[in-house]
Amino acid sequence: MILKSLSLINYKNFESINFDFDDKINCFVGNNGVGKTNILDAIYHLSFGKSYFNPITGQNIRHDSDFFVVEGLYEKENREEKVIVSAKRGQKKVIKRNGKAYDTFSEHIGFLPLVIISPADRDLITEGSDTRRKFIDGVISQSDHNYLTTLIKYSKIVSQRNSLLKYFTVNNTFDGTTLEVYNQQLHEYGTIIFQKRAAFLETFIPIFIKRYEAITSGSETVSLQYQSKLADSDLLTLLEQNIAKDRMLQYTSVGVHKDDLSFEIDGYPIKKFGSQGQQKSFLIALKLAQFDFIKKQSKVNPILLLDDIFDKLDEKRVEHIIKLVDDQNFGQLFISDTHADRTEGVVKKISQSYKIIKLEENNAE
Repeated sequence: MILKSLSLINYKNFESINFDFDDKINCFVGNNGVGKTNILDAIYHLSFGKSYFNPITGQNIRHDSDFFVVEGLYEKENREEKVIVSAKRGQKKVIKRNGKAYDTFSEHIGFLPLVIISPADRDLITEGSDTRRKFIDGVISQSDHNYLTTLIKYSKIVSQRNSLLKYFTVNNTFDGTTLEVYNQQLHEYGTIIFQKRAAFLETFIPIFIKRYEAITSGSETVSLQYQSKLADSDLLTLLEQNIAKDRMLQYTSVGVHKDDLSFEIDGYPIKKFGSQGQQKSFLIALKLAQFDFIKKQSKVNPILLLDDIFDKLDEKRVEHIIKLVDDQNFGQLFISDTHADRTEGVVKKISQSYKIIKLEENNAE
């Protein structure tokens, strides 16, 4: 799968700009603030129908404009595919594929497989469990539409159950029958989600460990562990055991929406004991493993975005990472960096074709 061209209108800092791309490696270079990351985010937007960095649609529209349009022309399985994401202030976003709008955004997820590696990924280590769950769910959803559908249904039931718990408190009442209906539905959907997450991680973790060893030459030992109360008990039992607690808190305190991943290096939490370089290598290995998994499931080379790849990594390690993608196992690659000479120096050493796209302040106007 190849992104042949990209067109932006009123997207973030760009008023109007067009790009044609190399089939292998494309490097956006320029000073901070010229929009390199915004271009990568536009490509991400075409795959997922949302920004990687700012999910609030209106904040992705250029200042003093009423709308944005992101258009990408792809070549996939010897066919041209045109995808357009557009939004107007105060209206719902629209995603079109070859001129036809999707009824729901979830139908589009997985059609254009993509993986992004960015300094913002550090949130996976530093932020709460919600960020890590979204990572797991995002990887699985790109190749399993039924999983995404189940996840949406589960989240809706959690929201409804939470509203009911608040209603009980406000009205000083209790309806065990209605609560039981929600418990049964959460048990049904939650069990499916737990089983699919567990099966995914059983496959994913060895891939991740192998990728980390390749990046670091095996100098450290890392681990990834799935933490879920459903490993020890079924969700229906957990919900029944926690009814009193849930009524007091006015929200659902147990379930797969509370699952987490633990990240460790040499047996210790990487958040506390990992250096910036180790954390960066950990996250890159995580994302390259995501690439491997999605490719295996979809039989398509995902597009790979490397945002500010030199951040907190020395040039030798960056060169090693670029070499990892210097074969037919990877497809199209997009890189952003502040130093054109440094980027070209690295990509020149590998055998793939490449294109250097220099951005300046006036590109955005």
